[in-house]
Amino acid sequence: MQNGMKAALGGTLLVLIIAGVRVGMIYRERNEAAKAPAPTVQREKIADDDLVFLKKKRQSSMADAKELNGSTLWVSAGGQMDYYPASGKHINYGKTSGTLLGAQKLEVQDFVEQVAPKSATHRIPGGDRQVLMLFTLPDQDNHKQVYGVPIGYHENGQYTFYLDEIFFYDDPHQLYAHWGPEIWKAVDSHQVILGMSERETQLALGQVSKSVSNDYGNRLVVYSNLGKPIAVTYVNNKATAFRPDQGF
Repeated sequence: MQNGMKAALGGTLLVLIIAGVRVGMIYRERNEAAKAPAPTVQREKIADDDLVFLKKKRQSSMADAKELNGSTLWVSAGGQMDYYPASGKHINYGKTSGTLLGAQKLEVQDFVEQVAPKSATHRIPGGDRQVLMLFTLPDQDNHKQVYGVPIGYHENGQYTFYLDEIFFYDDPHQLYAHWGPEIWKAVDSHQVILGMSERETQLALGQVSKSVSNDYGNRLVVYSNLGKPIAVTYVNNKATAFRPDQGF
């Protein structure tokens, strides 16, 4: 009997020892796993330009558009929109006053509708009638002169507006303050300098451009530049060379 009890106790003791060793191993594994540093997650760096919030108002009526009366806008679609002298609420389509330039500052006066000649429907359709924004140029000496620029049209009982695509609702000098004073000096004088990105150059020289490559930031782009074409070479989205170009 004593031998049997000893054997039973010995077996029980062996099981306890094995169990204790196993518990110790599990504890050590968990403790070491807890101490192990978590792997570092590499996050893609977002460019400062892509962090800029651009307001969209999505107007669908004349009342929506007229909410901008008395406000200041800045041109986003530089080099595309021709504007005309206005007399009262009438636009003189027969005489172009100029083309809106990138980052140009405008003071909104009102919005009007007028039947447009075919010559004025190159960028904005004529529809039944065109919608034009009346504005002044506060940075010009003759700031009391009122001009009109097409910004939409009416057709089949509905309005279509392009204000979100043509203008900044906030000062781009503040939105893109990270560009720095040297870049902004070039943009405001509508020139290109070495080191400018495609976006910076586009605001400076206008959106009318062409390229044989879709590799943004690593290609040659020719800008119309209001009839004085300039070819700019980019490497890693930095202008590395530019020259006049007659092939536009």
